[in-house]
Amino acid sequence: MTQPEIVRYGELKPCRTAFIDAHTPGSEQKENFTIIGAGVAESPDQHVHIKATPGFNIGAAGQPPKCVNSLHFHNTAEVFFVLSGKWRFFWGVDGDAGEVILQEGDIFNIPTRVFRGFENVGTDYGMIMAILGGDDSGGGVIWAPQVLETAQAHGLILSEAGVLYDTKKGQTLPTGEQPITKLSSTQLANIAEIPVHKVVPDYVARYWDMMALAKNKPCQVIGETALIKDKPGFEVELLTRGSIATDAYINPQHEVLMVMRGHWRLTWQDNELVLNPGDTCWIPPNLAHGLEVCVTGEASLYRISGTGDTAGLTWQDN
Repeated sequence: MTQPEIVRYGELKPCRTAFIDAHTPGSEQKENFTIIGAGVAESPDQHVHIKATPGFNIGAAGQPPKCVNSLHFHNTAEVFFVLSGKWRFFWGVDGDAGEVILQEGDIFNIPTRVFRGFENVGTDYGMIMAILGGDDSGGGVIWAPQVLETAQAHGLILSEAGVLYDTKKGQTLPTGEQPITKLSSTQLANIAEIPVHKVVPDYVARYWDMMALAKNKPCQVIGETALIKDKPGFEVELLTRGSIATDAYINPQHEVLMVMRGHWRLTWQDNELVLNPGDTCWIPPNLAHGLEVCVTGEASLYRISGTGDTAGLTWQDN
């Protein structure tokens, strides 16, 4: 029987050349992590920790203070929760349609086909964990035209095939391959500019509110009837002490456990291991397993389960 696979926080392998803005001043210090699935990295240097394809991807971004991730959008879900630090998320074609500050444990399901970026506005290196819809994460990243232009001025070219070439290293586009086409003014005009009063109530959930709701049962965070209503191909719950019984249970779907706070004992068959903050654990479908907090103090964990829904644009509850 297939066994759980775990990626320890301290064993995460970063890629510093994953995306088109790797040389752009203000963005060149960011680190990208692909934890489960192929992710959306544009560089062959990106390490993939677990190659399972559960219908969604798990990744992370680590950045020092004042480091910015450039404006882009996705055609499937991009969900972030803050593991450490203080982060400013902003959106819009020019990044000025709105912004929100998220603290540790807060979660943000950014609407699809909306340009977004994020910046570490804390005082220390910070980490945000990501859930991306679809095995191929919607086919990659769509960058704002100004991001591509700035990157090219600093030596990086992205091909139509989604591969980065670094002219500073003497790399050139292969014969017959063209640079990726920038979005036209007409296409940009069709990109949504969602106001803050829609984004924050509908797509953001705050950690301590979720912790209160999770006292006696899992807090439904993302799902058709959850705090954030969406059907991105996965569901997200927040668990704390007392949210679930310690008895073994079976999930017919792929399940991923991502620890926020505390230490959690995972048991299956005659095995057990302890999951620590920042750890990510993939559990295959139909494996009986149990979960319990094994220390006193604050404890929280995000549980992600696949669904039968097709990954795609943000679901509208009409």
